[in-house]
Amino acid sequence: MLDEKFFLEMQKYVENHIGIIPVDVCESSEKVDYSIHKEIELVELKDFIEDNRKPTLKEVLFNLIDEKDTSDSDIYKKAGIDRRHFSKIRSNSDYQVGKNTVIALALALELNKEKTDKLLSSAGYSLSESDTYDLVIQFCIEKKVFNIHDVNQALDYFSLKPLTGLHS
Repeated sequence: MLDEKFFLEMQKYVENHIGIIPVDVCESSEKVDYSIHKEIELVELKDFIEDNRKPTLKEVLFNLIDEKDTSDSDIYKKAGIDRRHFSKIRSNSDYQVGKNTVIALALALELNKEKTDKLLSSAGYSLSESDTYDLVIQFCIEKKVFNIHDVNQALDYFSLKPLTGLHS
Protein backbone atom coordinates (compact mmCIF):
# COMPACT_ATOMS: atom_id res chain seq x y z
CA MET A 1 0.00 0.00 0.00
CA LEU A 2 1.32 3.40 -0.91
CA ASP A 3 1.89 5.78 1.95
CA GLU A 4 2.43 9.49 2.31
CA LYS A 5 6.19 9.09 1.91
CA PHE A 6 5.70 7.70 -1.54
CA PHE A 7 3.41 10.56 -2.56
CA LEU A 8 5.84 13.21 -1.35
CA GLU A 9 8.68 11.57 -3.26
CA MET A 10 6.45 11.34 -6.34
CA GLN A 11 5.51 15.01 -6.02
CA LYS A 12 9.17 16.02 -5.86
CA TYR A 13 9.97 13.79 -8.82
CA VAL A 14 7.22 15.40 -10.91
CA GLU A 15 8.27 18.88 -9.82
CA ASN A 16 11.89 18.21 -10.78
CA HIS A 17 10.94 16.87 -14.19
CA ILE A 18 8.20 19.22 -15.31
CA GLY A 19 8.46 22.15 -12.93
CA ILE A 20 4.79 22.08 -11.95
CA ILE A 21 3.71 21.90 -8.34
CA PRO A 22 0.41 20.04 -7.98
CA VAL A 23 -1.88 22.20 -5.84
CA ASP A 24 -4.29 19.51 -4.71
CA VAL A 25 -3.00 16.03 -5.57
CA CYS A 26 -5.42 14.17 -3.32
CA GLU A 27 -9.06 14.43 -4.43
CA SER A 28 -10.49 12.45 -1.51
CA SER A 29 -11.94 13.96 1.64
CA GLU A 30 -8.90 12.74 3.59
CA LYS A 31 -5.84 14.94 3.20
CA VAL A 32 -2.55 13.11 2.84
CA ASP A 33 0.33 14.35 4.98
CA TYR A 34 3.35 14.70 2.67
CA SER A 35 5.78 15.76 5.41
CA ILE A 36 7.56 12.35 5.75
CA HIS A 37 9.54 11.15 2.73
CA LYS A 38 12.63 9.11 3.67
CA GLU A 39 11.28 5.58 3.01
CA ILE A 40 11.33 5.53 -0.80
CA GLU A 41 14.33 7.13 -2.43
CA LEU A 42 14.34 8.14 -6.06
CA VAL A 43 17.75 6.51 -6.48
CA GLU A 44 16.32 3.20 -5.32
CA LEU A 45 13.50 3.49 -7.84
CA LYS A 46 15.92 4.25 -10.68
CA ASP A 47 18.14 1.32 -9.65
CA PHE A 48 15.12 -0.97 -9.51
CA ILE A 49 14.07 0.05 -13.02
CA GLU A 50 17.58 -0.40 -14.40
CA ASP A 51 17.99 -3.80 -12.72
CA ASN A 52 14.62 -5.13 -13.83
CA ARG A 53 14.01 -3.61 -17.28
CA LYS A 54 13.63 -6.19 -20.03
CA PRO A 55 14.27 -5.63 -23.75
CA THR A 56 11.59 -3.75 -25.69
CA LEU A 57 9.38 -5.29 -28.36
CA LYS A 58 11.46 -3.60 -31.02
CA GLU A 59 14.71 -5.09 -29.63
CA VAL A 60 13.27 -8.58 -29.23
CA LEU A 61 11.51 -8.58 -32.61
CA PHE A 62 14.46 -7.45 -34.66
CA ASN A 63 16.83 -9.80 -32.85
CA LEU A 64 14.48 -12.67 -33.71
CA ILE A 65 14.32 -11.56 -37.35
CA ASP A 66 18.14 -11.48 -37.44
CA GLU A 67 18.29 -14.95 -35.82
CA LYS A 68 15.98 -16.30 -38.54
CA ASP A 69 18.23 -14.71 -41.17
CA THR A 70 15.24 -13.39 -43.06
CA SER A 71 14.16 -9.98 -44.30
CA ASP A 72 11.77 -7.59 -42.61
CA SER A 73 9.53 -7.65 -45.68
CA ASP A 74 9.26 -11.45 -45.61
CA ILE A 75 8.10 -11.29 -42.00
CA TYR A 76 5.58 -8.48 -42.29
CA LYS A 77 4.10 -9.96 -45.46
CA LYS A 78 3.83 -13.40 -43.87
CA ALA A 79 2.24 -11.78 -40.79
CA GLY A 80 -0.32 -9.91 -42.91
CA ILE A 81 0.96 -6.52 -41.77
CA ASP A 82 1.39 -3.68 -44.24
CA ARG A 83 4.73 -1.96 -44.72
CA ARG A 84 3.66 1.33 -43.10
CA HIS A 85 2.47 -0.43 -39.96
CA PHE A 86 5.70 -2.41 -39.74
CA SER A 87 7.66 0.81 -40.26
CA LYS A 88 5.91 2.34 -37.21
CA ILE A 89 7.00 -0.65 -35.15
CA ARG A 90 10.59 -0.24 -36.36
CA SER A 91 10.91 3.53 -36.08
CA ASN A 92 8.60 4.68 -33.26
CA SER A 93 9.77 3.38 -29.89
CA ASP A 94 6.60 4.71 -28.20
CA TYR A 95 4.27 2.94 -30.65
CA GLN A 96 1.94 0.54 -28.82
CA VAL A 97 1.45 -2.58 -30.91
CA GLY A 98 -1.73 -4.61 -30.50
CA LYS A 99 -1.65 -8.15 -29.15
CA ASN A 100 -2.92 -9.66 -32.43
CA THR A 101 -0.10 -7.97 -34.32
CA VAL A 102 2.48 -9.46 -31.95
CA ILE A 103 0.85 -12.89 -32.31
CA ALA A 104 0.92 -12.56 -36.12
CA LEU A 105 4.62 -11.64 -35.98
CA ALA A 106 5.34 -14.64 -33.74
CA LEU A 107 3.55 -16.91 -36.23
CA ALA A 108 5.40 -15.35 -39.17
CA LEU A 109 8.69 -15.99 -37.36
CA GLU A 110 7.53 -19.55 -36.57
CA LEU A 111 8.42 -19.12 -32.92
CA ASN A 112 8.00 -21.81 -30.30
CA LYS A 113 5.89 -21.13 -27.20
CA GLU A 114 8.82 -19.85 -25.12
CA LYS A 115 9.95 -17.30 -27.72
CA THR A 116 6.35 -16.31 -28.44
CA ASP A 117 5.89 -15.62 -24.72
CA LYS A 118 9.07 -13.53 -24.70
CA LEU A 119 7.91 -11.50 -27.72
CA LEU A 120 4.44 -10.98 -26.24
CA SER A 121 5.88 -10.04 -22.85
CA SER A 122 8.16 -7.43 -24.43
CA ALA A 123 4.99 -5.69 -25.68
CA GLY A 124 3.17 -6.09 -22.36
CA TYR A 125 1.00 -9.07 -23.32
CA SER A 126 0.69 -12.76 -22.53
CA LEU A 127 -1.29 -15.78 -23.64
CA SER A 128 -3.88 -16.74 -21.05
CA GLU A 129 -4.71 -20.34 -20.31
CA SER A 130 -8.26 -19.33 -19.40
CA ASP A 131 -9.12 -17.62 -22.69
CA THR A 132 -10.32 -19.71 -25.66
CA TYR A 133 -8.73 -17.36 -28.21
CA ASP A 134 -5.34 -17.60 -26.53
CA LEU A 135 -5.65 -21.36 -26.14
CA VAL A 136 -6.29 -21.74 -29.89
CA ILE A 137 -3.16 -19.67 -30.59
CA GLN A 138 -1.12 -21.76 -28.12
CA PHE A 139 -2.39 -24.99 -29.66
CA CYS A 140 -1.43 -23.82 -33.16
CA ILE A 141 2.05 -22.86 -31.96
CA GLU A 142 2.54 -26.21 -30.23
CA LYS A 143 1.39 -28.03 -33.39
CA LYS A 144 3.66 -25.79 -35.53
CA VAL A 145 0.70 -24.35 -37.44
CA PHE A 146 2.18 -20.97 -38.38
CA ASN A 147 0.22 -20.05 -41.52
CA ILE A 148 -2.08 -17.11 -40.69
CA HIS A 149 -4.87 -18.51 -42.91
CA ASP A 150 -4.76 -21.84 -41.08
CA VAL A 151 -4.73 -20.16 -37.67
CA ASN A 152 -7.70 -18.02 -38.73
CA GLN A 153 -9.56 -21.19 -39.70
CA ALA A 154 -8.86 -22.63 -36.25
CA LEU A 155 -10.14 -19.41 -34.64
CA ASP A 156 -13.22 -19.47 -36.88
CA TYR A 157 -13.98 -23.01 -35.72
CA PHE A 158 -14.70 -21.48 -32.29
CA SER A 159 -16.43 -18.43 -33.87
CA LEU A 160 -13.54 -16.20 -32.77
CA LYS A 161 -12.22 -13.07 -34.46
CA PRO A 162 -9.44 -13.78 -37.02
CA LEU A 163 -5.93 -12.39 -36.92
CA THR A 164 -6.29 -10.78 -40.36
CA GLY A 165 -6.93 -7.09 -40.87
CA LEU A 166 -4.24 -6.12 -38.37
CA HIS A 167 -3.89 -2.40 -37.74
CA SER A 168 -2.84 -2.17 -34.11
